[in-house]
Amino acid sequence: MTDDMTAIFRDELRDLLDSLERGLLDLTSNPDDPSLINQVFRDLHTVKGSGAMFGFADLAAFIHKFETFFEHVRSGRLKITPEIIRLSLAARDQIPGLVDGIPDPDGQRAAILAAVTALMPGATPAAATDAATDAPAGADTETDPPAAEGPSRLVFRFVGDALGLGAQPEIILDELRALGATGIVADLDDVPTLDSLQVDQCLFTWSMDLPATVAESDIEEVFVFAEVDWTLTRSTATEADQATQGHDFDLTDPETADTGTPQGHVAAPQAAAPAPLPPAAPLAAVPDHPAATQMPQAATIRVPAERLDALMDSVGELVIVEARLTELARLSRDPALMSTAEQITRLAAGLRDATMTMRMVPMRSLVARFRRLVMDLSANLGKPVTFSVLGEDTELDKTVIEKLADPLVHILRNALDHGMETVAQRAEAGKSPVGVIELSAEHSGAEVLIRVRDDGRGMNADRIRAKAVAQGLIGADTVLSQQQLLSLVFEPGFSTAEAITELSGRGVGMDVVRRTIESLRGQIEIESALGKGTTVTLRLPLTLAIIEGLLIEVAGEKYTLPMASVHEIVALPPEKATAKRGGDFLDIRGSFVPFLRLRHLFDCKGDPPGEQNVVIVQSGEARVGIVVDRIVGTNQTVIKQMSKLHSSVRAVSGATILGDGSVALILDVGHLIGNGRVAPTESGKSDSLKEVAA
Repeated sequence: MTDDMTAIFRDELRDLLDSLERGLLDLTSNPDDPSLINQVFRDLHTVKGSGAMFGFADLAAFIHKFETFFEHVRSGRLKITPEIIRLSLAARDQIPGLVDGIPDPDGQRAAILAAVTALMPGATPAAATDAATDAPAGADTETDPPAAEGPSRLVFRFVGDALGLGAQPEIILDELRALGATGIVADLDDVPTLDSLQVDQCLFTWSMDLPATVAESDIEEVFVFAEVDWTLTRSTATEADQATQGHDFDLTDPETADTGTPQGHVAAPQAAAPAPLPPAAPLAAVPDHPAATQMPQAATIRVPAERLDALMDSVGELVIVEARLTELARLSRDPALMSTAEQITRLAAGLRDATMTMRMVPMRSLVARFRRLVMDLSANLGKPVTFSVLGEDTELDKTVIEKLADPLVHILRNALDHGMETVAQRAEAGKSPVGVIELSAEHSGAEVLIRVRDDGRGMNADRIRAKAVAQGLIGADTVLSQQQLLSLVFEPGFSTAEAITELSGRGVGMDVVRRTIESLRGQIEIESALGKGTTVTLRLPLTLAIIEGLLIEVAGEKYTLPMASVHEIVALPPEKATAKRGGDFLDIRGSFVPFLRLRHLFDCKGDPPGEQNVVIVQSGEARVGIVVDRIVGTNQTVIKQMSKLHSSVRAVSGATILGDGSVALILDVGHLIGNGRVAPTESGKSDSLKEVAA
């Protein structure tokens, strides 16, 4: 059981560390935002409290000292500075090592504590040195005001739907006992009858005696994650009858939550904030009652990713069986069977959508590491930049998110190392000394567009061409479009860097980017203007598991096209039925669209039917027509990965099982569009579209 609880703590810790790092990085651009400061303080306090609960004493002691320092920031006695952010991030990086029991032979942790102690108000160099070596574990380096002599009386009760927000009274009482509380009494006068009980409210009122040495700050620390009203009465001659009266606190009011907590009351965090333990279970079920119809609080449950993958696999098999059932119902023409098949189809579609939604993860989960990366690279390279992120809430399939981190790291590194000029070079070009890098994400149909834009020097097309010719990638007289020329940077070993550095220059990174994005059935586009900057766009599917597909037939074989890429379907004009030398084009409402004949591309035998259709597929601004023999219809397509033996087949991205048990290959639209933009000739060579048009 202990191992299970420790595993829960480690899972919670990962989320807390991400939240802590995100809050610190956000403070670099909003140093006076009290909500961010409070968020960082809450994360520190939760890490400390949870660590102490699970026996990580060294972690709790380290964070306690750092939390004391950050309390000066929260109280306004210290202002956020780049040095404070740097030290805070360094302290955050030490937490995993403390959890894993990794020693600190270089004394980095002591150095961090000494540095933050030196920044405290009224600190002296001697105090800074002593703080790193002499402070006992768990001791607070901040001195509380002298406590009043004589015992104190504490009375408190929870406010609102505290239990629904995860409050656990037994933990609060244990912490108060640890402070020396005695004579604890629970007042049950306000507890209603069972039929009026609301399980998310705690209506007990507790009273107890506390030692005189307990300061108000100690009580605030106990209540930091509980929404309570409390009163502390001192029993000395000078302070008798003086009480700290609690006040109601509105969780939904960010102004109240962020600008300070009324004395005698501590604000609870938002419900979405990570908690050390899951919410307590309700004590009783509530029968039909008007009070029970209130809006329930949102709840989350941690589920291992492997279970989601297994669920997705099962849903995929269900979709295949559902397609088989639908086909059998169609062939049998049995009304009862057809009705049942329709119901199964609706249920399978709902289950599919729910499962895919569960697998969706916001881009926010990746953003924190990118902010840290850009900040560190900017400092190392001496190139100040402003890094902004748009569309953090844009969601992608968890598998896409997992594989997207490394490509974006390479792209951001290139933007800083190659794309961004130095301060002196930007001054010569009449630019601001601070560069701009922007990461954005947005939905576009069934795709997600992720863009990395910079206002750097841009890409030199002439230099790229010269390097490609020198490496034998293209001939000296090869005609390429701007997009094709810029895409050469994704070729293995290609690099225009004049020197190899620890960051780049070996021509490896961008090749990895392309292979990773293509493995996700995505595409990469580059736009660049010399002296103005570069934009790299990644087009990615929302999911890698189940898609809506258009089933087509060519020479008796069935294939599937992702419906998200299908723009329209037109009939092939009779005059285009016979292939000609060079490229073929269709006039689609005044726009010339090149098209491919799948019979020629797949080297099919036999003659085509008299009437053929052209499926116009689109990716970004590029459109290409695909000539097919017959349109079969649409279906739910469960994507099955191809084996390694077929990894070299570029025109196919996967396969699916149809309702009759046969297999249909899923065509790679990006590859087809690339082929369509380079039209085949009778000689087997390829001419560029410019040459064909001429």
